[in-house]
Amino acid sequence: MRKGAAGRDELIAAIAEVFRAHGYAGASLSLITEATGLGKGSLYNFFPGGKDEMAAAVLAHIDRWFEDEVFSPLRKADRSQDGISRMLAATDAYFHSGRRVCLVGAFALDDARDRFAIEIRSYFGRWVADLAGALRRAGRPEAEAVRLAEESVGGIQGALTLARAFDDPAVFSRTMASIRQRLGVAGA
Repeated sequence: MRKGAAGRDELIAAIAEVFRAHGYAGASLSLITEATGLGKGSLYNFFPGGKDEMAAAVLAHIDRWFEDEVFSPLRKADRSQDGISRMLAATDAYFHSGRRVCLVGAFALDDARDRFAIEIRSYFGRWVADLAGALRRAGRPEAEAVRLAEESVGGIQGALTLARAFDDPAVFSRTMASIRQRLGVAGA
């Protein structure tokens, strides 16, 4: 594993995939060492707080990506429809068109929820708030903007679950197309 920020990012990405595959509770240190190629001692040098610190680093890494690629464009796009379109494209890419689990959503549903409640609530709260803000700037009334934002984020999360349950990523693609249409960026 390379040293420096790039090496740390690669390490965090490998740990994230272990959490995605096995959940927080199932992500044993032996699975993490196997995925990263590092021994336990090296892992503890990077993460003295153990698995909790690893999970916190993974959540922070995901949060930074979503801030740059999803939340910020929703707030800062010159045209709100461009920000919404970028959000949908980035979301589709990040979740590999329904083939990748939302780790924050998975943590929200298992025992890790209580450990990382602040991070989980912040991630989903900002997503809904920033999307609602873009919808308001696009001319939607406040209540409708919030409702559409909640339905859209919930739809994305639900579609990820169904795509995995049915082993059919097309479920996610169909849901994304429907969300695009409801948000007024069909064909984007």
